[in-house]
Amino acid sequence: MTYPFYIAPTSLADALAAKARYGAAARIIAGATDLLLEIERGVRKTPAGVAPGVIDLTRIPGLAEIDEQDGMIHLGPLVTHNQCVASPLIVDKAFPLARACWEVGAPQIRNRGTIAGNIITASPANDAIAPLLALDAVVTLTSAARGARTLPLAAFVTGFRKVDMADDEILTRISFRAMQPDQAGIFIKLGLRRAQAISVVNVAVIVGRDAAGTVTRAAIALGSVAATVVRATAAETFLVGKPLDAATIEQAAALALEAATPIDDIRSSADYRRGMVRTLVMRALRQIAAGDERAGWPARPVLLWGESDGKWPAASPSNLQPGEALVNGRAVSLPGGMTLLDSLRAAGFVGVKEGCAEGECGACTVIMDGMAVMACMAPAERAAGSAIVTVEGLQTDAQLHPVQAAIVATGGVQCGYCTPGFLVSAANLLQERPHPTIGEAQEALTGNFCRCTGYRKILDAVVHAGQVQPKEPVNQP
Repeated sequence: MTYPFYIAPTSLADALAAKARYGAAARIIAGATDLLLEIERGVRKTPAGVAPGVIDLTRIPGLAEIDEQDGMIHLGPLVTHNQCVASPLIVDKAFPLARACWEVGAPQIRNRGTIAGNIITASPANDAIAPLLALDAVVTLTSAARGARTLPLAAFVTGFRKVDMADDEILTRISFRAMQPDQAGIFIKLGLRRAQAISVVNVAVIVGRDAAGTVTRAAIALGSVAATVVRATAAETFLVGKPLDAATIEQAAALALEAATPIDDIRSSADYRRGMVRTLVMRALRQIAAGDERAGWPARPVLLWGESDGKWPAASPSNLQPGEALVNGRAVSLPGGMTLLDSLRAAGFVGVKEGCAEGECGACTVIMDGMAVMACMAPAERAAGSAIVTVEGLQTDAQLHPVQAAIVATGGVQCGYCTPGFLVSAANLLQERPHPTIGEAQEALTGNFCRCTGYRKILDAVVHAGQVQPKEPVNQP
């Protein structure tokens, strides 16, 4: 068992009441992409030394909204990374945050993982923290007994994986001022691979300039180089009043090192991190100076949320009894107290594979309420009232799904262990992009790992499947 109890309130008032009742004995989950793993590994325990119960917010309507009021952008506690990637408001007026969210994990993780969860985990390597710190974000915490309080993100994160949040509080909003027309910003991440990578170093830079090109304000945030994400205040101060020329950029990058106190760890040496702080800050400032800060941003990012809008909660299938899930079109009561991966397998849906059980390989990918998710990173109880599609549900009667037929035709199956996850991700891509390009197929499958390294034929199969007659959506009840 991973957690002793599961509560799914349908209103914020009920969630606050439950948090007040259980306090430290319960943890709030939204995406749960970090917390479930931490509970299972014994990293997150109650003061009594046991695993906490969970209070799941994803059935509460209205918490996944992104809006702007009086120049301030507000994110609800259920806003996911993919929502930020897809939001014209975030891309236009908070681009470093959009870029950072695009760098998080893979589409399946971005469909579940939330911005709120990313900052509450408070790892200095978490990608969303640096742009939010550069944007001078504030967070609102709410308790049933004391109401709401707001504090700067810089004060909310108090240390390595530590935040200023009482046992009865829930983070209910993240707010920051929209970037102005005279500002440009960028986020750059250095990882050990192109996707599914933890930051070795990341930087978020926002610069305002007047009509003459002189810097009027600057913010530089550095991730994974100290116990918390930090601002390079010496470099920020130095930039003000100067043009973004080569000499200024080089000196500012050197001053940014004053904020870095990196350590040696499995991903990098401290010396390498120090060198890369200077390199990445220089690169960021050069791109801003050249107007290239948005270079490489996809015009239509692949989201793997099919025809849904990517928000939790989604509409529930009809005619289900309490506690039932609609799995491949059939009402099923899934066992709880475990991950959705383990629950589906226990219920006989053994096409869902356990490859890593930590969201790294994608072998357990399923479609939940239209969105591709990692089943190893979702609580089993969350499936109740939801429509789930596993690899067994792609086929219609005796008719293979086009991507299944294409995998056979191209010889895209090798050992076959990873194949179910690839098929589900690809099928969801075809709902979103009926005729995907090879680049879109690559984006869609960044969360799926083939240990046989046979990606070429798999990608060919996805593109080929888009060239045949499309079938009815697999992610609809």
